[in-house]
Amino acid sequence: MPTETALITGASSGIGEELARLFARDRSHLVLVARSQEKLERLAAELRKEHGIEAEVFPKDLADAAAPQAIFDGLAAKGILVDVLVNNAGFGAAGPVADLPVQKQIEMIQVNVTALTYLTRLFLPGMLQRGSGGILNVGSTAGFQPGPYMAVYYATKAYVLSFTEALAEELAGTAIKVTCLAPGPTATGFAALANMENALLFKLGTMDAKPVAAIGYRGFRRGKVIVVPGFKNRLGAFAVRLGPRSTVRKLVKRLQT
Repeated sequence: MPTETALITGASSGIGEELARLFARDRSHLVLVARSQEKLERLAAELRKEHGIEAEVFPKDLADAAAPQAIFDGLAAKGILVDVLVNNAGFGAAGPVADLPVQKQIEMIQVNVTALTYLTRLFLPGMLQRGSGGILNVGSTAGFQPGPYMAVYYATKAYVLSFTEALAEELAGTAIKVTCLAPGPTATGFAALANMENALLFKLGTMDAKPVAAIGYRGFRRGKVIVVPGFKNRLGAFAVRLGPRSTVRKLVKRLQT
């Protein structure tokens, strides 16, 4: 595999960290983005030592509207070209739309949707010009249906799924791979941050971040557009297409409580 540079957002933990390890294992150079500089520096040092790769650290909060352009400009100033963009950063929050702080809901859209779109638009033209590269967007099985009590989060993941599919079709016939990894409930810090640790959805079982990342990475390398890890998650993503929308909404509402 030729040397490439992969930019991974949300790389300090969970699926993002595991994806960073997979890219590093295959000798890809890395640009690691997350809010925690300490965690990023620790991961970068480990991967440099273990795999002999280069790893740049960008401690940025993608809830800041200026962050995507700052990352792009910072890399350009260092002469670093991004071959693979992994839009993994994202977060959720549980609760009724009328109760959740409006700023948290707007930041969710900024991180999950706006920053993902902005980064894609910034880095895609260079990939097309060079005739190689790829984009791996981390969505969720939440993107396949509406989610009462997590309405904004589910809507952002529906955007990620739709955007990825459309972009993949736009780029059909080029060398650019475009994939949406859509995991179900995963054992990361997500549930605690979203205040969902006691929700039925997570009580029914989770996958570990490591196999989720491995399945997503493998699917991306093979050029799959949608990757749903785990039989139960694939079954659920398919089943919601068969049931009436009114029934699906009620079922998801029950799972969220």
